[in-house]
Amino acid sequence: METSALELMLKGYGLTTAEMTYRMPDHTHVLNTFVWQDYDLAPDYPRLFDFIEYWHDSIDGPLHCVRFTHRKQLSAGEWRHVVGEFEVGKFSRRDLRLH
Repeated sequence: METSALELMLKGYGLTTAEMTYRMPDHTHVLNTFVWQDYDLAPDYPRLFDFIEYWHDSIDGPLHCVRFTHRKQLSAGEWRHVVGEFEVGKFSRRDLRLH
């Protein structure tokens, strides 16, 4: 069973986005880009490095460079218990005043 994105974020994973610049196999002077995105664990990035190993082993276009960024979108401390709610259209402009 595949783990959902929310479960991964609660386990400390963050969204990692990598831009791979690689050389075209038939035209080595031409560079092309590929964008990869997955949930990964910083600072080791096991999924990113597994994908880079896969690229080296299985894809003909040699990598020129890899740039990546990581954003931890959610942590367990960011959850809040909500004790109330309101329905849109059930309040007046007067209710929106800042106190």
